[in-house]
Amino acid sequence: MSSRNHYVYDEDQCRFIRVDYDKKERYFHTFSIWLVTGVVFACIGLAALSSHVGTPAELALAAENRALTSQLEVTKESILDLEHQVRGIAERDDKMYRSVLGLDPVSLEEREPGIGGADIYSEFDLYSKDTSELLKWTASRLDNLERRINVQKLSFTEIQQFYNENQERLRHIPAIRPVNGLLLSGFGMRTHPVFNYKRMHDGIDFRADIGTELFATGDGVVKYASRNGNYGNLLVIDHGFGFETRFAHISAFAEGIRVGTKVTRGELVAYSGNTGLTNGPHLHYEIHLNGEPVNPLHYLFADVTPEEYLMYQEIAESNPNSMD
Repeated sequence: MSSRNHYVYDEDQCRFIRVDYDKKERYFHTFSIWLVTGVVFACIGLAALSSHVGTPAELALAAENRALTSQLEVTKESILDLEHQVRGIAERDDKMYRSVLGLDPVSLEEREPGIGGADIYSEFDLYSKDTSELLKWTASRLDNLERRINVQKLSFTEIQQFYNENQERLRHIPAIRPVNGLLLSGFGMRTHPVFNYKRMHDGIDFRADIGTELFATGDGVVKYASRNGNYGNLLVIDHGFGFETRFAHISAFAEGIRVGTKVTRGELVAYSGNTGLTNGPHLHYEIHLNGEPVNPLHYLFADVTPEEYLMYQEIAESNPNSMD
C-alpha cells in the first residue's frame, strides 16, 4: 500500500492530480490504516466471542452458579441424612417413649404433614431446568423437615408433661439396661441352641461373663429368688403397675436379696452366670406386662442413645438364634 501513488480530483482542472507524500507521512498514513483495520476486526472478534462464550462478567457468574449448584448437591445429601435421623427418632418415640408410657403413637399423617399447592415454589422457574428442580427439591424437603421436627417437639412436650404428672409410676417402669453388655439375641421366634428348633424367646440376651453385676431396672419388690428349671437361678421383681422383670441363669443373688426385699432402679440385685439350660454365660432378661411377655428392647429408653437403640434393633433382627 505504501508503494502505490495517491491521487485527488481537481475540479478546477477537471483531472486527477497525483499527491506526493514524503516518506514520514506515507508511513504514518499506512500505520493509521492498519491500526483502524485491526481495531475494527478486534471489535468484530470480541462481539462474536461474547455472543458464543460470554463476557468476563458472564463467565464469572457462570462459574459462581456452578459452585452454588455443587454446594446444593452436598446440601441435598445432608438433608437426606437429617431425614433419616428424624425418622429414627420418631420410630423410637412411638415404640419406646409413647408405647411404654401408654400414650397413643403419633399418626403418620401428623408426622408427614403435607405442603401447599404445586405452584408454591414457582419462584424458582426463572432458573434453568436443572437448577430450578434442585432448588424446588431442597426448599420442599427443608419445609417438610421443619414440620416433622415441630411435630416431634410437640410429642416430647407431651411426654414431659406426662412424666411430671406420673413420676411415681415412672420410677417403677423397667427403663434401663440390667447389665452393661452387648445385646446377643432379641425377642421373638428364635432357634434354641440346645434343642435346635424355633420357639418363642420371651426376652433378650446380653453378653455377660460369670459374676457380672446385674441391676434392678425399676423400683419394685423381689417376688422370686431361687432355682427354676431351664432358667437356672431366677430372680423375679414385681414393679407394680402390671410390670414384672425376670433375670435368668444368674450365678448368685446380691446380699440381702430375698422374697419381699424392696429394690430401687440401679440397685445391685444379682450376678450373671451359666446356670440352667444355656449356650454359655449370659443374662436372659424378660419384661412382663399384665402377665404377658413384651419386648424389653422397647423399655431401654432411660440410658440408651438413639444410635445404641438402632444398633440393638439391628442385632435383634439379624440374629435368628438365642442363647437359651
